[in-house]
Amino acid sequence: MLDSFFKPKSVAVIGASREEGKTGFSILSNLINNKLVLAGLPSNDSIGGSKRGFPGSIFPVNPKASEILGLKTFPSLENIDSEIDLAIIVIPPKFISSAIDDCAKKNVKSAIIISAGFKETGAEGARLESEITSKAKKLGIRLLGPNCLGLIDTNSNLNASFAKGMPPKGKIAFFSQSGALCTAILDWAIGTNVGFSKFISLGNKADLSEIDLLSYLADDPETNVILGYLEGIENGRAFMEIAKKAVQKKPVILIKAGGTSAGARAASSHTGTLAGSDKAFNAAFLQSGIVRAMSIEELFDYAILFAEQPVPKGNRLAIITNAGGPGIIAADAVENTKGIEMTQFSNTTLDNLRQKLPSTAGIFNPVDVIGDAKSDRYKDALEIVLNDNNVDAGLVLLTPQAMTDVDNIAMAVNEASKIKKTIMTSFMGEVSVRNAINLLQENGIPNYPYPERAVRSFARMAQYAETLNLPDEKPQIFDIDKTSAANILKNAIDNGKTTILDEAKSIIEAYGFKTPQMILAETSNEAVKTAEKMGYPVVMKIASPDIIHKTEVGGVRVGLKDKSEVKNAFLEMTSQAKRHMPNAIVLGVYIQKMVKGKEVILGMSHDRSFGPLIMFGLGGIYVEVMKDVAFRVAPLLRRDVESMLEEVKGFPILKGVRGEKKSDINALIDAILRLSQLVTDFPEIIEMDINPLMVMAEGEGVVAVDVRMGISSR
Repeated sequence: MLDSFFKPKSVAVIGASREEGKTGFSILSNLINNKLVLAGLPSNDSIGGSKRGFPGSIFPVNPKASEILGLKTFPSLENIDSEIDLAIIVIPPKFISSAIDDCAKKNVKSAIIISAGFKETGAEGARLESEITSKAKKLGIRLLGPNCLGLIDTNSNLNASFAKGMPPKGKIAFFSQSGALCTAILDWAIGTNVGFSKFISLGNKADLSEIDLLSYLADDPETNVILGYLEGIENGRAFMEIAKKAVQKKPVILIKAGGTSAGARAASSHTGTLAGSDKAFNAAFLQSGIVRAMSIEELFDYAILFAEQPVPKGNRLAIITNAGGPGIIAADAVENTKGIEMTQFSNTTLDNLRQKLPSTAGIFNPVDVIGDAKSDRYKDALEIVLNDNNVDAGLVLLTPQAMTDVDNIAMAVNEASKIKKTIMTSFMGEVSVRNAINLLQENGIPNYPYPERAVRSFARMAQYAETLNLPDEKPQIFDIDKTSAANILKNAIDNGKTTILDEAKSIIEAYGFKTPQMILAETSNEAVKTAEKMGYPVVMKIASPDIIHKTEVGGVRVGLKDKSEVKNAFLEMTSQAKRHMPNAIVLGVYIQKMVKGKEVILGMSHDRSFGPLIMFGLGGIYVEVMKDVAFRVAPLLRRDVESMLEEVKGFPILKGVRGEKKSDINALIDAILRLSQLVTDFPEIIEMDINPLMVMAEGEGVVAVDVRMGISSR
């Protein structure tokens, strides 16, 4: 439990300062917040009559002062004759290890290290941070930070930070790896009167991390929505497990920065080239049920809706507007946003709208109550529409005309919220709608300056509603020959191999993949004899342990129809391989029977945060150019694979187009699940491509034509 961070009865500030402008002064001042809470004095003794400060005991620690901001100051923790729940440390890094020892002597179980100068500064700082973290762990002390802003709990009136100001009380909890972002958002929250339950700056995450906070905040009765800003995650698997549990209790909305290049590394496979940190985070968030925001604007657009409005039962949206243009814009936004739809009203709703609205009004979705509409017309339209069982949510648009009674319309929206369906507004403008927006906000109705932002926010809420309704599912386990695969891998690693081809084929065969017969021909005559026996058409591939990407050296020929083509191909392929890679060992060529089907690529790369990352895309040599691929974190559920397939733009080709037969999609799903099981079983596999995997007609299965693996003994 982290209650001693958020609900302490007493706080010590180690490094409290008398000098205004110093961090130690700001933190102490924020704790007091004009309230005098001296040990031994009644808690209602105050300065200036303010009752807003932290209600517990505050103990400044500074060996060079006897009093700061009206509080008795102590030379050290051991001089304090009271229990201390939380220590806030604001001293130079070299003294913090000793301060942790002092905390242990006083039985302090929680500490916030504000001070910077640790791993963010280099090797020596990292060493010092590791030393302090190890010591705290041995002594049973939990740490927040170092290099952090601190934390705020509005319900405890605890401002244990050096931020400027205290946000209003609310239902949103926010944690961030960026302290500077915290201060900006706090200022925004105060200015816009958006309430928060908790604000936490994680800093370097030496101990407490987003995993600890997700676990704690999921059970926090004062929090309805969890927001977070992340730059990285150390233990992706643990994070996903905690997140899956948290989102069943309340929405988790995160923004992840630094994904465009973070996690990139040299890679020899298609999968490794196409994968990256951001793709892994996208997949992990999607599979965990986390709502991902792509900007700060989106983060708080989503937050205000989730914090105040009920989660809809479905994805069907109704729009009520007094202006045609904004209504059309909103409808277009719905049509262009995946996962939501414009609802169709029941006949009863249409009849009731005809009776209540002028003949010039638009009664189909969007409902246009026209420009001269006043609050009574909005009220009628809202009640009729929101009571339709086909409607899951309502978006109310308003542009201020001369005759528009804006404030009364806001009150009509507030009244309609009693129907207990998701309601959003977009009262467009500024001066004329400002008071109405405040009225809406006071009643928990989020307003968006533009309809598109409201539509986007509803889409994320509908996505979350779908997550809540997903059945409990476990990864499918196939009957495979794990022992054979393990032996092959061990032998390859023992022999110092880092890339395997033939062995990789045997490994996936052990996991149930079908592969075409492949025969080595060392001479052109052997190639012809093999092809004649196998039957035309055939495929020829250069046989070399040193040539990974065969097409780049002209090492693949397909559709060879007779012995002349086979003989010529053999001579050309082997000579080109020698010319392009003179030092490569060329064993000859492999002959395969031509396999007909749709080409796809399956792959896997190792993400440093989440582990094995599975890729699917339409295959061939152009996959890196087209980049029409999807990723998920292994192990996969069947629904993960199904959504993965739908994510790829070219997937409809496999469903059959222009009279073509439907491909064996069930066999493809099984193949991806088998791949997931394989790379979950063997972390030694760090990179892999099955390219191409041929997907045959429905009922005929899939065939893995070519495979390569990158392996490691780690």
